[in-house]
This record gives sequence, structure tokens and C-alpha cells, in this order.
Amino acid sequence: MYKVSAVAELPGHEDRAWAVAWNPAKSVLASCSADKSVRLYSYSTTTDGELKFVPVSSIPTGHTKTVRSIAWSPSGETLATGSFDSNIGIWEQENGAGEWECMTILEGHETECKGVAYSSTGTLLASCSRDKTVWVWEVHPDADFECLGVLMDHTQDVNATTHSHISPSPAQILASGSYDDTIKLYVDDPTEDWYCFSTLTGHGSTVWSLAWSPSGSYLASASDDKTVRIWKRTEEFKWESVLAISAHDRTVYSVSWGVGKPKEGGLGWLATAGGDGSVKIWELKEPEVTDVVAKNTPPEHRLIATLPSAHGVHDVNAVSWSRKTGMEDILATAGDDGATRIWKITP
Repeated sequence: MYKVSAVAELPGHEDRAWAVAWNPAKSVLASCSADKSVRLYSYSTTTDGELKFVPVSSIPTGHTKTVRSIAWSPSGETLATGSFDSNIGIWEQENGAGEWECMTILEGHETECKGVAYSSTGTLLASCSRDKTVWVWEVHPDADFECLGVLMDHTQDVNATTHSHISPSPAQILASGSYDDTIKLYVDDPTEDWYCFSTLTGHGSTVWSLAWSPSGSYLASASDDKTVRIWKRTEEFKWESVLAISAHDRTVYSVSWGVGKPKEGGLGWLATAGGDGSVKIWELKEPEVTDVVAKNTPPEHRLIATLPSAHGVHDVNAVSWSRKTGMEDILATAGDDGATRIWKITP
């Protein structure tokens, strides 16, 4: 088994921390909370190679209820906040270095916004809500947003949205997970609007979290049924469940798929967080190549690390891998204790 060592504990929130997000372009980490605030931490590597985190800012978002979800734009310049007050806040730093300002508020959801996600190009933002809808917004200059579509395919609350970039075609796939136990996959038809091209069924209960593999050819889903499922793209518009991992003793709340320290045929590292208080790390790799490998052959998986009580007696609400080169073995977690914790995974 690999070793999991604590790198930092970042206190600050006065209520449960719901999500944590690494800035893709700067050495900044953000967390959001039921206390309606977003906290930002900068980090650097000391001369002896240690990671050091420093609180740099707290954004009193003006949201009137819990901030449930946060997402950075690929440029790292913009932060989106999704709140239980139904609104989405768009934040940028004054002159790129000063105070964080609310550039615009996106209104439209009838009730709690549960998730926000940028596309890999930064030109689209998706949001999902308890109102059973997924909204797709087009990002224009000067924080101007245009709603491109309202997707009403789910029959219950929508908990998770995530964009994927898959080449050559289709270029962008949007995935959403819901209380209706399904995952919906959407694509932008050049002649039409966004539409649902596939419904993935297999989970026996609510789908809480989704994560694309770094390559984009797999999708992981975390569920109330205590499992994590791996879905594989077998044809252009066909995805199949190829693996169900009995991951935790209770609900699996969050899943994050990082590059990890890749081995031959490696698909990266999967981190999962459960209602049992534990965080688990799984290594995935492509199935062994034989003459007759079926398209739906499951990837190989093995549990490489377990962190039994990541936030003490408290639930872990989110896991998120660092995307930074050289920091692929660094994981952030957010919990009901209001803290964000940083971990390093070593063989």
C-alpha cells in the first residue's frame, strides 16, 4: 500500500466545507462553505521541498445561503460559485491582483444550485440544480454570459455537472448526475441545441459526483449505493458501464480522477470520499492487451491507499487532485469540520 501523509490543514470556514478547487493556472486553492464564503490559499514549495500553504483571501460572496460548488475557468482568472440561493456568482480580481469582485450574478435556476463546471476551453459554463435542470451558459468577454440551453432530462435534483473535452469528435461532452439514479450525457449539435444523447443507468441510488479520466475516454461516478462505477466510451455516442467498485461502507460523496504517477498503460489515480469518513485511492490501468480484447473490457483497478478518518469524526464532502506538474500526488479534501486538508500520496 502507498503512504498517505498530511501536508497541511487549512482551517477557516465557520461551517461545513462543501468543495475545494485547484486553480489551473496559479498556485491557489479555493474552498467554499455553508458559511456562504469562499476562502483562497496560496501555496509554494520551500527550499527543502515542503509544500507551504498561506491564507490569502476570504470572499464574502453575498450569497444568502450555502455556497455548494466552485469552479475555476481554465485561465485561472475567473471563479464561479454555485449557491443554494439559486444564483451563480462570477468573480474576478480587480486588475488581476486586487480584491475579488463580483462581475455578474447568473439568475435562472428556481431553487438550489448544486454544481458549476467550466468546459476545457473556458467558453462554456454548466450549472445544475435541485430544480431538475442543467443550464449551459456561453462565456463572452467582460463577464457577459448567454444561456444556450436549459436541459430538462432528469426527473429529480441534479447534483453534479462536469464538462469533458474529447477529440476529435464530439469536442465537448457534458455529463450530469442526479437523484433519479442516472447520468445524462449531452452534446452540442451544430445545427440544433444541446441535447441528451445517452442516459447511463446502473446505479441503485443517487449519483453524487462525476469525474472524467485525464484521457477523456472514461467517466467515473460516485453514488449513494456505496459504489463507484467506471463508464467507457465504446463508440462515438455509446458509453457502457465496465466496472463497479464497492468503494465505501456508506454513501460515496465525491470522486476525482487525477493523472497520478503514471505507469505503463496507466489511466491515473482515482480518489473517493465516503460517508464512512474515509478517503480511498485507486490505481487504474488499461486492460492487458490480448488478441480479443472486447471494447467493454474493464480497466484493471487496485486500491493503493486508504485514509480511514480524513477529517476525524466528520464527513468528507469533496476530494480533488492537484493538476499541477510535479504535484500530481497531492490531494485536497473538504469536510464537515469546515477544514480543507492537503495530503501527499507516496509509494
